Amino acid sequence: MKILHTADWHLGKRLDYYSRFEEQKLVMQEIIQIANHHNVDAVLIAGDLFDNFNPPIEAIELFYTTLKELTNNGKRPVIAIAGNHDSPDRIQSPDSLALLNGILFSGNPFHIINKLTIENGFSITKTDNGFIELALTNGELLRIIHTPFVNQQRIKIFIDKENDESISTFLHTHWSTLADKYCNNEGVNILLTHALLPFDKNETITEPDNEKPIEFISEILSAEIIPHQIDYVALGHLHRYQTNKTEHCTIAYSGSPVAYSFSEASQQKKIIIIEKTANTALTLTPITIENGKELKRKTFNSFDDAILWLKDNQEFLVECTIKTDTYFKPGDLKELHDIHKGIISILPFIENTENNDNTNTKKNIDLSKSRQELFIDYFRYKFAKEPNKEILSLYKEIESLS
Repeated sequence: MKILHTADWHLGKRLDYYSRFEEQKLVMQEIIQIANHHNVDAVLIAGDLFDNFNPPIEAIELFYTTLKELTNNGKRPVIAIAGNHDSPDRIQSPDSLALLNGILFSGNPFHIINKLTIENGFSITKTDNGFIELALTNGELLRIIHTPFVNQQRIKIFIDKENDESISTFLHTHWSTLADKYCNNEGVNILLTHALLPFDKNETITEPDNEKPIEFISEILSAEIIPHQIDYVALGHLHRYQTNKTEHCTIAYSGSPVAYSFSEASQQKKIIIIEKTANTALTLTPITIENGKELKRKTFNSFDDAILWLKDNQEFLVECTIKTDTYFKPGDLKELHDIHKGIISILPFIENTENNDNTNTKKNIDLSKSRQELFIDYFRYKFAKEPNKEILSLYKEIESLS
């Protein structure tokens, strides 16, 4: 069977004031075309379907229209879970109606999807808290443990409020129980979840700009809690495509299909197609998304250099840094925005000389770095030491509110 894995659509998201909706429409259509061209048997969407709990009407309409087309008239199951940007109840509320059209929603970790047989399509043959087994049109069995974004608040709705076990312990028990009961080698077994799961326990993961650090709202998980029966872990949350292979399974973040911050400027956006049967090894094929606008961070030595480049590069969304010995005049900014409609921000790089111990020392700041990297550089300069984990976490939380 072939399965398409995507995540982090963030429909309705803007880049500062700039709407990404027209790009999102093109990218959604491209994902539909890829699904049809490769004749995939199922589609998995691993959370952050919208950018916030109350998305604009146009984003909601685009979402449901896209899912309906992805189902191929109900013959192809589309399974979508809630991420930390999604309202669990909003995602789950249309489940009964959507189910009749081949769309399966899961907003909460213990959600039970009703059994169903779609004429000339697939069947839901087994269900449990956070689990479904699908019999596809080709007769193959697809088992999915579906776990939307989980934090203590969402868990407490479903378990004993006096139970203070960690999220990792809860998920390990929950996943292992389902895998032991339903997942054998007679079908393909998938874990679909939205979480921060480092591939290596010593790995430091950088989350997308403006993403609230997950340690403030949930827990960082470990690959060690994945049941050994699982063939593939379809992850959402991180916006960069990345994969890893363990002794038992393949783990992958498909990444977002659109670059949503300048920290993603160098990333090629992708979706993933996996191919697996009960008797064959899993293969993974990343497919590059072509329709999202490329983001550029550019530094110019002068105002005139900026004008020349912007005139010749209209297709990008741009963060401009311009070296100058003074601040911009209002007319300068208007001239640049008139030349290029995709300028997101214009930053002056003031080249000044400060007296330090009677020695002229030019202070250079590398504005090609991310905001977090610049903060770390400033902290080192100000306090002559590295910021600790607590300081960095506080910085991330403040940045996520901006």
